[in-house]
Amino acid sequence: MRLTCPTPRSLRLPALAAIFLSLAACSSVEETGPPPVPAEVMDTVAQNPGVNREKLARATDALFTRDDLGETQALIVMHGGKIVAERYANGYNANTKFLGWSMSKSVVGVMIGMMIAEGRLALDDSPPIPHWERPGDPRGEITVRQLLQMRSGLRHNETDDPPYHSDTVRMLLLDGRDDMAAWAEAEPLEFNPGQIFEYSTPSVVILSDTIARILAPHGSAEQRREAVDRFLKSRLAAPLGMDTLTAEYDASGTMVGGTLLWASASDWGRFGEFMRNGGSVKGVQVVPRGWIEFMRRPSPRAADYGALIWLNRPTESGRNEMFAKRGPADAFAAIGHLGQFVIVVPSEKLTVVRLGKTQDSERPALAQALADIVQLYSGK
Repeated sequence: MRLTCPTPRSLRLPALAAIFLSLAACSSVEETGPPPVPAEVMDTVAQNPGVNREKLARATDALFTRDDLGETQALIVMHGGKIVAERYANGYNANTKFLGWSMSKSVVGVMIGMMIAEGRLALDDSPPIPHWERPGDPRGEITVRQLLQMRSGLRHNETDDPPYHSDTVRMLLLDGRDDMAAWAEAEPLEFNPGQIFEYSTPSVVILSDTIARILAPHGSAEQRREAVDRFLKSRLAAPLGMDTLTAEYDASGTMVGGTLLWASASDWGRFGEFMRNGGSVKGVQVVPRGWIEFMRRPSPRAADYGALIWLNRPTESGRNEMFAKRGPADAFAAIGHLGQFVIVVPSEKLTVVRLGKTQDSERPALAQALADIVQLYSGK
């Protein structure tokens, strides 16, 4: 008689087979997760960027690789005054000058602040435009403050369909191109000054003309251009180290300050850092700190706009040029056509520069992708 050891019920052959099959299935499923960050992408991020280096590399890489954000040509992230991430698309480099488009407006805002600090201009006076000063001309009620806050009341139609019907296109490229300020200043009032917010590139050209009238009164076109260019470079570009800052001028010698200022990505970053530090560079106050605070103060007619600067705040209109729902509340930005951004977050000692070409339909996604970078710092 042969004795055998009984197999426990739980380990009989069918059950054992099931166990082995289950283990085999488990072993065939590998752990999934994001692929490793390529070494060349990691190389664009500093060793100690102030947040998780790999997360920052992924967030910056997304701007260059996602299909829904347009074309990113340059990106710089600065933290605590140092560049912690820097990258360029093929065909662009650290020496490339990038058109700021409407980021140029913020530069004009600083220049106006210098004029006011020197007593050459008053915030609540009308700009020195002779035909506005004639008795009975209602445009004489428009103040410098209202022009800065985009509530002049002038009939300036920023966009239209077709585009060549818009006042901005007409001023820049068509009937106003030779003397843009004269064209913008000739427009009648559509609303009472100060009544409503209406974003307006022609308003900033009027401010650029105001600067020229102060620096070169009764000057020729060439004298106006030379005076403004000298002021821009000696009083702003030189102290900030913005060696590449370049302005374009129309035939009348007016700086096209609403759209046509150029600078390298790092120089746009220097401008952001200057704003983050309240108008100072290495302890030297280039423009009064109170002026930068004024630029960052919401307009009475637009919670998300200050004085030629965008604010990260929600509005009743639902307009959201930045990412107000994700904060931080103290973030502000110079923003330009086709997705140009200089984002500043003073509370996090952060400046983010993005330059490229993004269509309007892609702008919301781009803003959120930039918010991903900001949130690495603000949410850490």
